[in-house]
Amino acid sequence: MAHLYLGMDFGTSGARACAIDATEKIHAQAKCSYGNSATDWEAALFGLLEQIPLVQRREMQAIAIDATSSTVLLCDATGNPIADPLLYNDDRGKVVVGKLQTIAPPDHTVLSATSSLAKLLWWQEQGLTAQAQYLLHQADWLGFLLHGKLGVSDYHNCLKLGYDVGELRYPNWLSGASIAHLLPSVVLAPGTPIGPVQPAVGDRFGLPADCQVCAGTTDSIAAFLASGAAVPGEAVTSLGSTLVLKLLSQTRVDNQKYGIYSHRLGDLWLVGGASNTGGAVLRQFFTDVELQDLSQQIDPAIVTPLDYYPLVRSGERFPLNDPHLPPRLTPRPADAGEFLHGLLEGMARIEAQGYQRLQELGATPLTQVYTAGGGAQNAVWRAIRSRCLGVPVVLSEQTEAAYGTARSALRGCSRG
Repeated sequence: MAHLYLGMDFGTSGARACAIDATEKIHAQAKCSYGNSATDWEAALFGLLEQIPLVQRREMQAIAIDATSSTVLLCDATGNPIADPLLYNDDRGKVVVGKLQTIAPPDHTVLSATSSLAKLLWWQEQGLTAQAQYLLHQADWLGFLLHGKLGVSDYHNCLKLGYDVGELRYPNWLSGASIAHLLPSVVLAPGTPIGPVQPAVGDRFGLPADCQVCAGTTDSIAAFLASGAAVPGEAVTSLGSTLVLKLLSQTRVDNQKYGIYSHRLGDLWLVGGASNTGGAVLRQFFTDVELQDLSQQIDPAIVTPLDYYPLVRSGERFPLNDPHLPPRLTPRPADAGEFLHGLLEGMARIEAQGYQRLQELGATPLTQVYTAGGGAQNAVWRAIRSRCLGVPVVLSEQTEAAYGTARSALRGCSRG
Protein backbone atom coordinates (compact mmCIF):
# COMPACT_ATOMS: atom_id res chain seq x y z
CA MET A 1 0.00 0.00 0.00
CA ALA A 2 1.06 3.59 -0.68
CA HIS A 3 1.16 6.27 1.98
CA LEU A 4 -2.18 8.11 1.94
CA TYR A 5 -3.36 11.64 2.72
CA LEU A 6 -6.94 12.31 3.76
CA GLY A 7 -8.97 15.44 3.08
CA MET A 8 -12.30 15.96 4.83
CA ASP A 9 -14.79 18.58 3.62
CA PHE A 10 -17.60 19.93 5.78
CA GLY A 11 -19.59 21.98 3.28
CA THR A 12 -23.06 23.44 3.09
CA SER A 13 -24.65 20.32 1.59
CA GLY A 14 -22.90 17.49 3.42
CA ALA A 15 -19.55 16.11 4.47
CA ARG A 16 -17.12 14.25 2.21
CA ALA A 17 -13.72 12.60 2.50
CA CYS A 18 -11.08 11.79 -0.10
CA ALA A 19 -7.83 9.83 0.36
CA ILE A 20 -5.00 10.29 -2.16
CA ASP A 21 -1.44 9.00 -2.48
CA ALA A 22 1.73 10.99 -3.15
CA THR A 23 0.94 11.00 -6.90
CA GLU A 24 -2.49 12.53 -6.06
CA LYS A 25 -4.34 9.41 -7.22
CA ILE A 26 -7.63 8.82 -5.37
CA HIS A 27 -7.73 5.62 -3.28
CA ALA A 28 -10.93 6.06 -1.26
CA GLN A 29 -13.90 8.40 -0.93
CA ALA A 30 -16.77 8.75 1.53
CA LYS A 31 -19.72 11.03 2.12
CA CYS A 32 -22.55 11.64 4.55
CA SER A 33 -25.12 14.24 5.50
CA TYR A 34 -24.82 16.07 8.79
CA GLY A 35 -26.74 18.49 10.99
CA ASN A 36 -25.95 21.84 12.55
CA SER A 37 -24.97 20.89 16.10
CA ALA A 38 -21.47 20.13 17.33
CA THR A 39 -22.67 16.60 18.15
CA ASP A 40 -23.73 16.21 14.52
CA TRP A 41 -20.31 17.43 13.35
CA GLU A 42 -18.53 14.90 15.56
CA ALA A 43 -20.74 12.06 14.35
CA ALA A 44 -20.05 13.01 10.71
CA LEU A 45 -16.29 13.24 11.31
CA PHE A 46 -16.03 9.78 12.82
CA GLY A 47 -18.62 8.39 10.39
CA LEU A 48 -16.47 9.44 7.43
CA LEU A 49 -13.40 7.84 9.00
CA GLU A 50 -15.30 4.60 9.48
CA GLN A 51 -16.25 4.55 5.79
CA ILE A 52 -12.58 4.52 4.74
CA PRO A 53 -11.47 0.85 4.57
CA LEU A 54 -9.28 -0.19 7.50
CA VAL A 55 -6.45 -1.31 5.22
CA GLN A 56 -6.24 2.25 3.89
CA ARG A 57 -6.64 3.93 7.29
CA ARG A 58 -3.53 2.01 8.38
CA GLU A 59 -1.55 3.80 5.63
CA MET A 60 -2.76 7.30 6.50
CA GLN A 61 0.10 9.79 6.88
CA ALA A 62 -1.87 13.01 7.31
CA ILE A 63 -5.40 14.38 7.66
CA ALA A 64 -6.67 17.90 6.96
CA ILE A 65 -10.17 19.34 7.29
CA ASP A 66 -11.95 22.16 5.48
CA ALA A 67 -15.26 23.66 6.52
CA THR A 68 -17.52 26.59 5.77
CA SER A 69 -15.96 30.00 6.39
CA SER A 70 -17.24 31.85 9.48
CA THR A 71 -19.01 28.85 11.00
CA VAL A 72 -17.90 29.16 14.64
CA LEU A 73 -18.52 27.97 18.19
CA LEU A 74 -17.49 28.87 21.73
CA CYS A 75 -15.77 26.25 23.89
CA ASP A 76 -14.72 25.83 27.50
CA ALA A 77 -11.21 24.86 28.64
CA THR A 78 -11.78 21.21 27.70
CA GLY A 79 -13.22 21.91 24.24
CA ASN A 80 -16.87 21.38 25.12
CA PRO A 81 -19.20 23.79 23.30
CA ILE A 82 -21.01 26.21 25.61
CA ALA A 83 -23.52 27.38 23.01
CA ASP A 84 -24.96 26.24 19.71
CA PRO A 85 -22.66 26.94 16.75
CA LEU A 86 -23.38 29.95 14.57
CA LEU A 87 -23.34 29.00 10.90
CA TYR A 88 -21.59 30.77 8.02
CA ASN A 89 -24.75 32.60 6.90
CA ASP A 90 -26.08 33.53 10.35
CA ASP A 91 -26.50 37.33 10.30
CA ARG A 92 -27.48 38.02 13.90
CA GLY A 93 -24.18 39.90 14.10
CA LYS A 94 -25.88 42.77 12.26
CA VAL A 95 -26.86 44.21 15.64
CA VAL A 96 -23.18 44.64 16.59
CA VAL A 97 -21.84 45.98 13.29
CA GLY A 98 -22.01 49.51 14.72
CA LYS A 99 -19.86 48.44 17.66
CA LEU A 100 -17.54 46.62 15.28
CA GLN A 101 -17.07 49.80 13.27
CA THR A 102 -15.62 51.48 16.37
CA ILE A 103 -12.99 48.72 16.64
CA ALA A 104 -12.02 47.73 13.09
CA PRO A 105 -10.59 50.01 10.37
CA PRO A 106 -13.00 51.34 7.71
CA ASP A 107 -13.87 48.90 4.89
CA HIS A 108 -12.32 45.94 6.70
CA THR A 109 -13.47 42.41 5.77
CA VAL A 110 -14.83 41.82 9.29
CA LEU A 111 -17.40 44.63 8.89
CA SER A 112 -20.10 42.18 7.89
CA ALA A 113 -23.05 40.79 9.83
CA THR A 114 -21.86 37.25 9.09
CA SER A 115 -18.14 37.59 9.85
CA SER A 116 -16.58 35.44 12.57
CA LEU A 117 -15.73 38.55 14.58
CA ALA A 118 -19.29 39.88 14.39
CA LYS A 119 -20.55 36.55 15.73
CA LEU A 120 -18.02 36.69 18.59
CA LEU A 121 -19.14 40.20 19.54
CA TRP A 122 -22.77 39.06 19.43
CA TRP A 123 -21.92 36.24 21.85
CA GLN A 124 -20.21 38.80 24.06
CA GLU A 125 -23.40 40.90 24.13
CA GLN A 126 -25.31 37.78 25.27
CA GLY A 127 -22.85 37.32 28.15
CA LEU A 128 -21.58 33.97 26.85
CA THR A 129 -17.92 34.91 26.35
CA ALA A 130 -17.43 35.16 30.11
CA GLN A 131 -17.89 31.38 30.30
CA ALA A 132 -15.72 30.63 27.26
CA GLN A 133 -12.05 29.83 26.83
CA TYR A 134 -11.84 29.55 23.02
CA LEU A 135 -13.51 30.78 19.86
CA LEU A 136 -13.03 28.05 17.26
CA HIS A 137 -14.02 27.69 13.63
CA GLN A 138 -15.74 24.50 12.54
CA ALA A 139 -12.52 23.15 10.98
CA ASP A 140 -10.54 24.07 14.14
CA TRP A 141 -12.87 22.16 16.46
CA LEU A 142 -13.06 19.10 14.23
CA GLY A 143 -9.27 19.07 14.03
CA PHE A 144 -9.11 19.28 17.83
CA LEU A 145 -11.17 16.10 18.09
CA LEU A 146 -8.36 14.35 16.20
CA HIS A 147 -5.17 15.96 17.57
CA GLY A 148 -6.37 17.16 20.98
CA LYS A 149 -4.80 20.64 20.82
CA LEU A 150 -7.22 23.47 21.61
CA GLY A 151 -7.11 27.02 20.31
CA VAL A 152 -5.24 26.33 17.05
CA SER A 153 -6.31 27.59 13.63
CA ASP A 154 -5.09 28.57 10.15
CA TYR A 155 -4.94 31.92 8.35
CA HIS A 156 -7.69 31.08 5.86
CA ASN A 157 -10.34 30.52 8.51
CA CYS A 158 -9.08 33.44 10.61
CA LEU A 159 -9.32 36.07 7.86
CA LYS A 160 -12.91 36.95 8.80
CA LEU A 161 -11.92 36.98 12.45
CA GLY A 162 -9.61 39.92 11.70
CA TYR A 163 -6.26 38.14 11.32
CA ASP A 164 -3.85 40.16 9.18
CA VAL A 165 -2.79 37.78 6.40
CA GLY A 166 -0.31 40.36 5.10
CA GLU A 167 1.59 40.74 8.37
CA LEU A 168 0.78 37.21 9.57
CA ARG A 169 -0.40 38.35 12.99
CA TYR A 170 -3.46 39.72 14.74
CA PRO A 171 -3.56 43.52 14.29
CA ASN A 172 -3.15 45.84 17.24
CA TRP A 173 -6.78 46.99 17.10
CA LEU A 174 -7.83 43.37 17.67
CA SER A 175 -5.12 42.10 20.01
CA GLY A 176 -6.09 44.85 22.45
CA ALA A 177 -9.84 44.13 22.34
CA SER A 178 -11.74 42.66 25.29
CA ILE A 179 -12.32 39.37 23.46
CA ALA A 180 -8.68 38.92 22.34
CA HIS A 181 -8.04 36.12 24.86
CA LEU A 182 -10.56 33.93 23.01
CA LEU A 183 -8.84 34.16 19.62
CA PRO A 184 -7.15 30.99 18.38
CA SER A 185 -3.42 30.84 17.74
CA VAL A 186 -2.66 30.75 14.03
CA VAL A 187 -0.23 28.08 12.82
CA LEU A 188 0.26 30.05 9.60
CA ALA A 189 -0.07 28.04 6.39
CA PRO A 190 -3.04 25.72 5.94
CA GLY A 191 -1.73 22.17 5.63
CA THR A 192 0.94 22.74 8.31
CA PRO A 193 1.17 19.66 10.58
CA ILE A 194 -0.19 20.48 14.05
CA GLY A 195 0.41 17.14 15.74
CA PRO A 196 -0.29 13.39 15.56
CA VAL A 197 -3.71 11.89 16.10
CA GLN A 198 -4.58 11.27 19.71
CA PRO A 199 -3.84 7.67 20.78
CA ALA A 200 -7.51 6.98 21.49
CA VAL A 201 -8.49 8.11 17.99
CA GLY A 202 -5.65 6.19 16.39
CA ASP A 203 -6.57 3.00 18.26
CA ARG A 204 -10.26 3.35 17.45
CA PHE A 205 -9.77 3.76 13.70
CA GLY A 206 -6.51 1.94 13.09
CA LEU A 207 -4.58 5.08 12.21
CA PRO A 208 -0.76 5.07 12.54
CA ALA A 209 0.59 6.70 15.69
CA ASP A 210 2.54 9.19 13.56
CA CYS A 211 -0.41 10.19 11.35
CA GLN A 212 -0.31 13.99 11.38
CA VAL A 213 -3.37 16.22 11.67
CA CYS A 214 -2.78 19.38 9.64
CA ALA A 215 -4.14 22.91 9.76
CA GLY A 216 -7.33 23.28 7.79
CA THR A 217 -8.82 25.70 5.29
CA THR A 218 -12.23 26.90 4.09
CA ASP A 219 -14.44 24.90 1.75
CA SER A 220 -14.24 27.41 -1.10
CA ILE A 221 -10.43 27.52 -1.02
CA ALA A 222 -10.35 23.72 -0.87
CA ALA A 223 -12.40 23.67 -4.07
CA PHE A 224 -9.86 26.03 -5.66
CA LEU A 225 -7.00 23.75 -4.58
CA ALA A 226 -8.79 20.81 -6.21
CA SER A 227 -9.19 22.59 -9.55
CA GLY A 228 -5.64 22.45 -10.89
CA ALA A 229 -5.19 26.24 -11.05
CA ALA A 230 -1.63 26.96 -9.92
CA VAL A 231 -0.07 30.05 -11.53
CA PRO A 232 -0.94 33.77 -11.37
CA GLY A 233 -3.64 34.68 -13.89
CA GLU A 234 -5.45 31.35 -13.54
CA ALA A 235 -8.87 31.48 -11.93
CA VAL A 236 -11.75 29.30 -10.83
CA THR A 237 -15.38 30.15 -11.44
CA SER A 238 -17.90 28.17 -9.39
CA LEU A 239 -21.29 28.00 -11.10
CA GLY A 240 -23.70 26.97 -8.40
CA SER A 241 -26.84 28.83 -7.36
CA THR A 242 -24.65 31.94 -7.46
CA LEU A 243 -21.52 32.91 -9.40
CA VAL A 244 -18.25 32.90 -7.42
CA LEU A 245 -14.92 34.04 -8.91
CA LYS A 246 -11.44 33.37 -7.50
CA LEU A 247 -8.34 34.66 -9.31
CA LEU A 248 -4.78 33.70 -8.36
CA SER A 249 -2.84 36.95 -8.26
CA GLN A 250 0.63 38.27 -7.49
CA THR A 251 -0.98 41.30 -5.85
CA ARG A 252 -3.50 41.53 -3.04
CA VAL A 253 -6.86 43.22 -3.65
CA ASP A 254 -9.37 44.15 -0.94
CA ASN A 255 -12.44 46.25 -1.61
CA GLN A 256 -15.30 46.10 0.89
CA LYS A 257 -17.62 48.04 -1.43
CA TYR A 258 -17.70 45.11 -3.86
CA GLY A 259 -17.23 42.36 -1.29
CA ILE A 260 -13.73 41.63 -2.65
CA TYR A 261 -11.07 40.24 -0.34
CA SER A 262 -7.85 38.26 -0.72
CA HIS A 263 -6.72 35.06 0.93
CA ARG A 264 -3.01 34.35 1.17
CA LEU A 265 -1.99 31.28 -0.82
CA GLY A 266 1.70 30.75 -0.12
CA ASP A 267 3.48 33.72 -1.72
CA LEU A 268 0.43 34.54 -3.88
CA TRP A 269 -3.08 35.88 -3.31
CA LEU A 270 -6.46 34.41 -4.04
CA VAL A 271 -8.69 37.36 -4.93
CA GLY A 272 -12.41 36.69 -4.89
CA GLY A 273 -15.81 38.18 -5.59
CA ALA A 274 -19.37 36.78 -5.78
CA SER A 275 -22.38 37.79 -7.88
CA ASN A 276 -26.01 37.03 -7.11
CA THR A 277 -26.54 35.72 -10.64
CA GLY A 278 -26.17 31.99 -11.28
CA GLY A 279 -27.97 28.69 -11.54
CA ALA A 280 -30.80 29.72 -9.23
CA VAL A 281 -32.08 31.98 -12.03
CA LEU A 282 -32.09 29.10 -14.52
CA ARG A 283 -34.02 26.93 -12.05
CA GLN A 284 -36.85 29.46 -12.16
CA PHE A 285 -37.50 28.70 -15.82
CA PHE A 286 -36.05 25.32 -16.82
CA THR A 287 -35.71 21.72 -15.66
CA ASP A 288 -32.41 19.86 -15.97
CA VAL A 289 -33.68 18.03 -19.05
CA GLU A 290 -34.85 21.28 -20.67
CA LEU A 291 -31.49 22.92 -19.99
CA GLN A 292 -29.67 20.03 -21.62
CA ASP A 293 -31.96 19.81 -24.65
CA LEU A 294 -32.27 23.55 -25.29
CA SER A 295 -28.53 24.12 -24.91
CA GLN A 296 -27.90 21.83 -27.86
CA GLN A 297 -29.94 24.20 -30.04
CA ILE A 298 -27.69 27.18 -29.24
CA ASP A 299 -24.78 28.25 -31.45
CA PRO A 300 -22.28 29.63 -28.88
CA ALA A 301 -20.47 31.62 -31.59
CA ILE A 302 -23.54 33.82 -32.16
CA VAL A 303 -23.92 36.91 -29.97
CA THR A 304 -27.49 37.19 -28.70
CA PRO A 305 -29.19 40.61 -29.09
CA LEU A 306 -30.84 40.13 -25.66
CA ASP A 307 -29.32 42.31 -22.93
CA TYR A 308 -30.21 40.46 -19.73
CA TYR A 309 -28.94 40.87 -16.16
CA PRO A 310 -30.25 37.60 -14.69
CA LEU A 311 -31.14 37.79 -11.00
CA VAL A 312 -33.66 35.92 -8.84
CA ARG A 313 -34.59 39.14 -7.03
CA SER A 314 -33.43 42.73 -6.83
CA GLY A 315 -29.94 43.35 -5.46
CA GLU A 316 -26.37 42.74 -6.64
CA ARG A 317 -23.01 42.65 -4.81
CA PHE A 318 -20.39 42.20 -7.50
CA PRO A 319 -19.26 43.31 -10.11
CA LEU A 320 -21.88 46.00 -9.45
CA ASN A 321 -22.74 47.02 -5.91
CA ASP A 322 -26.41 47.98 -5.99
CA PRO A 323 -28.78 46.50 -3.38
CA HIS A 324 -31.70 47.72 -5.49
CA LEU A 325 -30.56 46.55 -8.93
CA PRO A 326 -33.61 44.88 -10.52
CA PRO A 327 -33.44 41.70 -12.58
CA ARG A 328 -33.40 42.44 -16.33
CA LEU A 329 -35.16 39.56 -18.09
CA THR A 330 -37.13 41.25 -20.86
CA PRO A 331 -38.01 41.19 -23.66
CA ARG A 332 -38.67 37.46 -23.51
CA PRO A 333 -38.75 35.77 -26.92
CA ALA A 334 -41.33 33.12 -27.66
CA ASP A 335 -38.59 30.63 -28.46
CA ALA A 336 -37.35 28.97 -25.24
CA GLY A 337 -33.92 28.28 -26.76
CA GLU A 338 -33.43 31.96 -27.56
CA PHE A 339 -34.48 32.88 -24.03
CA LEU A 340 -31.96 30.43 -22.54
CA HIS A 341 -29.26 31.77 -24.87
CA GLY A 342 -29.94 35.26 -23.53
CA LEU A 343 -29.73 34.08 -19.91
CA LEU A 344 -26.49 32.15 -20.42
CA GLU A 345 -24.83 35.02 -22.25
CA GLY A 346 -26.05 37.53 -19.67
CA MET A 347 -24.36 35.53 -16.92
CA ALA A 348 -21.23 35.13 -19.03
CA ARG A 349 -21.03 38.91 -19.43
CA ILE A 350 -21.37 39.35 -15.66
CA GLU A 351 -18.54 36.85 -15.16
CA ALA A 352 -16.38 38.79 -17.63
CA GLN A 353 -17.21 42.08 -15.89
CA GLY A 354 -16.29 40.48 -12.57
CA TYR A 355 -12.82 39.45 -13.70
CA GLN A 356 -12.40 42.86 -15.32
CA ARG A 357 -13.27 44.48 -11.98
CA LEU A 358 -10.65 42.40 -10.17
CA GLN A 359 -8.02 43.38 -12.74
CA GLU A 360 -8.98 47.07 -12.63
CA LEU A 361 -8.35 46.96 -8.87
CA GLY A 362 -4.87 45.53 -9.40
CA ALA A 363 -5.15 41.75 -9.68
CA THR A 364 -2.98 39.80 -12.12
CA PRO A 365 -4.48 39.70 -15.67
CA LEU A 366 -6.67 36.68 -16.39
CA THR A 367 -5.18 33.92 -18.58
CA GLN A 368 -7.41 30.87 -18.04
CA VAL A 369 -10.53 29.91 -16.12
CA TYR A 370 -11.11 26.54 -14.52
CA THR A 371 -14.78 25.97 -13.88
CA ALA A 372 -16.66 23.93 -11.29
CA GLY A 373 -20.20 23.55 -10.02
CA GLY A 374 -23.34 22.25 -11.70
CA GLY A 375 -23.27 24.77 -14.53
CA ALA A 376 -19.71 23.84 -15.46
CA GLN A 377 -20.92 20.67 -17.19
CA ASN A 378 -22.74 22.65 -19.90
CA ALA A 379 -20.30 22.68 -22.86
CA VAL A 380 -22.31 25.29 -24.79
CA TRP A 381 -22.26 27.63 -21.82
CA ARG A 382 -18.50 27.09 -21.42
CA ALA A 383 -18.03 28.11 -25.07
CA ILE A 384 -20.14 31.25 -24.60
CA ARG A 385 -18.16 32.14 -21.49
CA SER A 386 -14.83 31.62 -23.24
CA ARG A 387 -15.95 34.00 -26.02
CA CYS A 388 -17.02 36.66 -23.49
CA LEU A 389 -13.93 36.23 -21.32
CA GLY A 390 -11.43 36.05 -24.17
CA VAL A 391 -9.52 33.20 -22.46
CA PRO A 392 -9.88 29.39 -22.38
CA VAL A 393 -12.51 27.96 -20.04
CA VAL A 394 -11.77 24.37 -18.97
CA LEU A 395 -13.30 21.90 -16.54
CA SER A 396 -11.57 21.67 -13.18
CA GLU A 397 -9.38 18.57 -12.76
CA GLN A 398 -11.34 17.71 -9.63
CA THR A 399 -14.45 19.36 -8.26
CA GLU A 400 -14.63 17.93 -4.72
CA ALA A 401 -13.30 20.23 -2.00
CA ALA A 402 -12.18 17.14 -0.04
CA TYR A 403 -9.71 16.39 -2.84
CA GLY A 404 -8.24 19.90 -2.52
CA THR A 405 -7.88 19.48 1.24
CA ALA A 406 -6.16 16.13 0.74
CA ARG A 407 -3.72 17.96 -1.57
CA SER A 408 -3.17 20.50 1.20
CA ALA A 409 -2.31 17.73 3.69
CA LEU A 410 0.08 16.11 1.19
CA ARG A 411 1.86 19.38 0.41
CA GLY A 412 1.97 20.44 4.07
CA CYS A 413 3.68 17.21 5.05
CA SER A 414 6.06 17.50 2.09
CA ARG A 415 7.05 20.99 3.27
CA GLY A 416 7.58 19.68 6.78
